[in-house]
Amino acid sequence: MRLSFIVLCVGAIAFLVRVLVALVNELLHPVPRRVESYLVRYQPRQSRTDLVVVHTNVFKSRFSATAGERIILGVLASFALVVPLRGQSIISGSSANTVEALGTPSDPRVPPAVIQELEAMKRRIEELEAQLGHENRTVGADGRSDSVALPITGESAKGDSTDASLSSQQPPNAAALVPTDAEDRKTLDFLHGTTLNLGLDTYYGYNFNNPVGGVNLLRAYDVLSNQFSLNQASVVLERAPDVGAGRRWGARLDLQFGQASETAQGNPANEPRPDIYRNIFQAYGTYVFAVGKGINLDFGKWASSLGIEGNYTKDQINYSRAYWFNFLPFYHMGARLAIPLSERFTVNYWIVNGMNQVEATNGFKDQLFGFTAKPHNGVTWTMNYYLGQEHPDRSVSECGPIPVQPGLCFAEITPAPNGRTHIFDSYVSWQATPKLLFALEGDYLIQRLWANAAPGQSSAPAHTDGGAAYVQYQLTPKVAIGSRAEYMSDRGGLFSGISQALKENTVTFDYKVGDGLLMRFEWRRDFSNQPTFLSDVQGVLKKDQNTATLGLVWWWGRKEGSW
Repeated sequence: MRLSFIVLCVGAIAFLVRVLVALVNELLHPVPRRVESYLVRYQPRQSRTDLVVVHTNVFKSRFSATAGERIILGVLASFALVVPLRGQSIISGSSANTVEALGTPSDPRVPPAVIQELEAMKRRIEELEAQLGHENRTVGADGRSDSVALPITGESAKGDSTDASLSSQQPPNAAALVPTDAEDRKTLDFLHGTTLNLGLDTYYGYNFNNPVGGVNLLRAYDVLSNQFSLNQASVVLERAPDVGAGRRWGARLDLQFGQASETAQGNPANEPRPDIYRNIFQAYGTYVFAVGKGINLDFGKWASSLGIEGNYTKDQINYSRAYWFNFLPFYHMGARLAIPLSERFTVNYWIVNGMNQVEATNGFKDQLFGFTAKPHNGVTWTMNYYLGQEHPDRSVSECGPIPVQPGLCFAEITPAPNGRTHIFDSYVSWQATPKLLFALEGDYLIQRLWANAAPGQSSAPAHTDGGAAYVQYQLTPKVAIGSRAEYMSDRGGLFSGISQALKENTVTFDYKVGDGLLMRFEWRRDFSNQPTFLSDVQGVLKKDQNTATLGLVWWWGRKEGSW
């Protein structure tokens, strides 16, 4: 009996030693062949945004079923032999540590590509969790959010447990984010390419003649002396065509308020109802035809491009305007074409109601033929010929009993003057250096009251001719100095009312306080060969006037360059 017990103990001990040897061998060679083949077949994804799911069941299968049975038998034998279990617990602890160590960057048996992909996946998950938390914070009480919802890709819709868990982590109002974005898309598309711009032009001027009434004669905009004045407040709304984006149409609206509106808008002498359009400086639509390099058509009311100077002070060399700006038309109502023949040459054609006429005063349609050339980099040359008939063939009269809009009752003028107006206008600008700019303008206008001489009808022409020269130098990015010299021979008094030779010199000092704020200090001297300008004595005129002006110009908006 004792011998049998000894034999049984020896057999049990031998079996236990065999189990322990198998267990140690299992620990030294833990990775099954199927895990190794899985790692070899695995190819890391190229996109960091792809979600890679690694099933933990693969790593849980590192101990085979045979090894598990051996461990159980070993434990039972240990219990049977009353063997202490401390060593077994240590082995189990080391086994767990070995399992956790698998796949760490320090394990040389794991391919580096897998480690890099796992690290990228971890960072991506952290980014998504942070973004999800931000969306939860920005969602309002109404369930709307201005955050961009992340679309669910095809791979995330496969329906496995991992995808389901990710879907369950989406915020309850995630579905509301996409409709909100779709609703706002129309508004965003409308605002894209549309600019809203505002301008404010103010000044203080002083006339050293101390004129009666404080009026500066022959000025277009700076018309008052010794007063703080609002020249103009402007609103410009524009949606320019974008052929590259498939939009060939556009439109522009310029609203203008202030002293300049009284100058730039017509009066009853040349337009029947000027007050209707007084604050609408420009309002026109544009379409670009897909012909050649693109033919540009504008229709509506637009600022005239006769003469080099324009309406907005910030885009001019000087604060005050030249005689020629004040004399040539400010606007037209009609259609105009710009036909580019090359990158450097464009042909222009207009057909309009007349000069400074939204509503025509006769049945004649004025026309312009011209071109714009860029013969050299930095040089732009414009040439215009304008043919018109500005004499009315009707006059405003009292209305009868039939209802009609106010101001649309006329009486025919018989016979009506039919003399033509011819304008030859040319100007060129030369950007000699990035800091130095030269410009030159020349004009010739001839007008007749009657086309042909007849008893009581004279076809004698009235002439006005002359020009202006400009120079501007940019001293620093904030400081510039500019000057203008001008001459006008007004034979027949078409501009000033009397035949005379007008001259003026202007020096302007610019200081750009910041983007959208310009200060202008200006000295101007006007003189003539005839007494023309007001003095401090009622009814006494002088041959010259000197003025000093401080102009403050603000503008803001998304429109770049000249307005």
